Amino acid sequence: MKRIVFAALILLAVCAHAQQREPFGKEDTFTFETDKPFKLLELMQEDAAPIPTKKKKPRKKIFYGIKTRKLFTRRGSGERIVVELFFGLKRPQAPTPFVRDIYWYDFRRAEVRKTGYDPKNGVLLHGPYKKMQNEVVLEEGIFYLGAKHGRWMKHDRNDLLEDKEKYYKGWPKESIVTYYDPVERKKVKEMIPVEYNEREGYYVMYHENGKVSVTGEYRFNERIGDWTEFYPNGKRKKVIAYTKEAFEDVRPFVRREWDLQGREIYTNNKGQ
Repeated sequence: MKRIVFAALILLAVCAHAQQREPFGKEDTFTFETDKPFKLLELMQEDAAPIPTKKKKPRKKIFYGIKTRKLFTRRGSGERIVVELFFGLKRPQAPTPFVRDIYWYDFRRAEVRKTGYDPKNGVLLHGPYKKMQNEVVLEEGIFYLGAKHGRWMKHDRNDLLEDKEKYYKGWPKESIVTYYDPVERKKVKEMIPVEYNEREGYYVMYHENGKVSVTGEYRFNERIGDWTEFYPNGKRKKVIAYTKEAFEDVRPFVRREWDLQGREIYTNNKGQ
């Protein structure tokens, strides 16, 4: 009985002392023998974060999903040596349609050409292009199936910027595009080439079914050469002849015409 009373007195004394103490201070903070809870938090954060993966290296010599091979040209001697570094298609492929200037590498001449593409004797340029002289980049840009694409920069021999242009698969950035469905923009109606606020280059219009309706060329805002119209079934309809050069005072005329079945119904040999 005496032991029970003694234990009760001790318990009361402890409680009374605790009531007189201040709330937990630094000396009363609980500590753990290990810091496992903290490490567990790190593991949880790592699990929540995306798992790091190795970055895939870009596939060399493949641009816009098309395989190419590295090519170059070298002209001149001494300080006048001009080097072109570029890529050409590995396999023959049709150039970008309705683009006036198509660039290709001629194996016979060992040079880059802009006209008269011959798939038997050369390949289309496709991918990055750089023209240099004495480590100065004279011209730099990208080709897409023989046509200029993206931003193109030209510098003089003193590395001063001469010209900067932007293209989309051969079409100048100022070109005008219209659509049959202006909201979804999937059915192109008309491609009007524009450079320096003037119509310049090849023009094309499409039927709503996607087939070509009209093709022709502008130069200095004027129609030149033969303009061809097509039926919705793809057959030729009419060829209208304009002047060979801009600003010539010659009235256009219908050179040839066909019916819907493709039978020629009119011919005019004027000017031949």
